Amino acid sequence: MNDDVPELIAAIGPRLRALRHGRALTLEALAADTGISVSTLSRLEFGHRRPTLDLLIPLARAHRVALDQLVAAPATGDPRVHLRPRHRDSGSVLVPLTDYPGRVQVFKQVLAPREPRLVTHLGYEWLYVLAGELRLVVGEREFTLHPGEAAEFDTAEPHWFGPAGADAVEILHLFGPHGDQAVVVPT
Repeated sequence: MNDDVPELIAAIGPRLRALRHGRALTLEALAADTGISVSTLSRLEFGHRRPTLDLLIPLARAHRVALDQLVAAPATGDPRVHLRPRHRDSGSVLVPLTDYPGRVQVFKQVLAPREPRLVTHLGYEWLYVLAGELRLVVGEREFTLHPGEAAEFDTAEPHWFGPAGADAVEILHLFGPHGDQAVVVPT
């Protein structure tokens, strides 16, 4: 057995606990999602139960993370990130740049023209225009953002964003849980 295997196994419990706390889940809610008993989950998190694939696979699915994120698999030597674009019926493309459930999510988006439809939900959004012009509606106010401009707003307020004209707009889009905000440091 490699010298570092006991340390890797010991780190799984705290990592599982941090993921669960980061998503504001109780042991009971996670047990309901995974079919793993509350006592087994608790013993895993505190290192009193050795993690097995039968336990880790449903936990990785429930937390929406890759299995190697739970076990801190050694780097493969390839630093590239392999992104999987999601194409929408509207002609828009969404490219997730992060996959951290319960934390700030980052996307690159190419938004095709579409009709405005105001929505509300819990969270906080930050938009940065890469190319094109972005039309942003927040409540009764409307803005046009150009490349290099950013906007941030609480998503509990009715909002919509998309191209300002007939051409697509390319943006970076950060979405976080309520209370999380992007911090912009002036240069």
